[in-house]
Amino acid sequence: MAVETEVVGGRPGQMSARTLTAARAVLEERRRGILALLPFLGPAFIASVAYMDPGNFATNIGAGSLFGYKLLWVVVFANLTAMLFQALSAKLGIVTGLSLPEVCRDHLPTPVTVTMWVVSEVGAMATDLAEFLGATIALNLLFGIPMLAGAVITGIATYGILSLERRGFRPLEAFITALVGVIAISYLLEVVFSHPSFGQMALGSVRPWLGGSESVLFAVGIIGATVMPHAVYLHSSLTQDRVRPRNQTERRRLVRLSNIEVPIALGLAGLINMAMLSMAAATFHSGNSGVADISTAYRTLTPLLGPAAATVFLISLLASGISASSVGTMAGQVIMQGFVRVRIPLWLRRLVTMAPTLVVIWIGVNPTRALVISQVVLSLVLPVPVIALVAFTRRRSLMGQFVNRRLTSTVAIIAAGVILVLNVVLLVQVFGLPLPLGL
Repeated sequence: MAVETEVVGGRPGQMSARTLTAARAVLEERRRGILALLPFLGPAFIASVAYMDPGNFATNIGAGSLFGYKLLWVVVFANLTAMLFQALSAKLGIVTGLSLPEVCRDHLPTPVTVTMWVVSEVGAMATDLAEFLGATIALNLLFGIPMLAGAVITGIATYGILSLERRGFRPLEAFITALVGVIAISYLLEVVFSHPSFGQMALGSVRPWLGGSESVLFAVGIIGATVMPHAVYLHSSLTQDRVRPRNQTERRRLVRLSNIEVPIALGLAGLINMAMLSMAAATFHSGNSGVADISTAYRTLTPLLGPAAATVFLISLLASGISASSVGTMAGQVIMQGFVRVRIPLWLRRLVTMAPTLVVIWIGVNPTRALVISQVVLSLVLPVPVIALVAFTRRRSLMGQFVNRRLTSTVAIIAAGVILVLNVVLLVQVFGLPLPLGL
């Protein structure tokens, strides 16, 4: 039996009667303890998929191959930053009952809103390009399926996953969370296969290091592949389609529960990213530092660690690409509906966002090069949701008693500033301009 929760923004949610009863018991403080979190798990795990997509595979493998464990601190910084922004996004959705695009539409001039929508749609397509290419490469290397056919299969698979939403958000959340589990188990196995140095991992995680322009490029690439604009938009929407708070006390409890879930989900994503880079450092850095793309990594893994390790690597890539592509399509719907009040059929959204990938494969663009270009596009788009999110969550007239504390706003502004500076560095390097300060 399923019961329908309140309809928010035209998106009815479904929650089983048992889950709804459990959630109400928690909000009314009749149920406590660690198990009280279970009815509310889901949104952060969905958003976390964006932080372990094929773009992360490409940047982490390249960074570990070339620089060993030295850029692990960037992975740690990127994931801590992601936790902050995802927590703010979730809070915005819980407090206002609106997604970030809807808040932008209601509080900003129409020309600004339309411009933000166009820029964000470009970002959504760039995101989908990376995710589609990752899954397509995995299908090609695992089963020998031609790239174009693999892209079509990926599109059908993600449409099928997203169709689960018709049965309510819980089945969709459960399936995507299961794919996250596949990625996590795969990289646990990769760590076992590759025997990384845990001492060097610990040191690299806390000691900042940059050794020249190429390391700066990879550092920026790791951040660009980790803090994703579509995840920031989506999380504010995911908190809506479930039990609604009846008063400010329940709303505060929901925010507190969200602030517990976010570090759990993003912490898992961070560990997976650290495992990716460490596997590459342990396997490729000594004698195989030229491994900088996914296909070469797979072919090099086979003789070094055996076919089992190489196959597990591709299985994790396939799970990453399909799950991240599904989440990207969800984000695209939220972006369009929020900014311009238009909701198109799921199949049409799926077709539109996969079109650039089909074109890239059809004209024969190198997949790794296409992945890099997609990350550059994302670096241009990222400031839009980040700046809007920080500005709105600092606004007392909108957030009331849930407005950011001064320390939270200060840290968020500094983190946003660092991301902006690093994105400028990335663009400067992509266009072949020299970096200042001798980097």
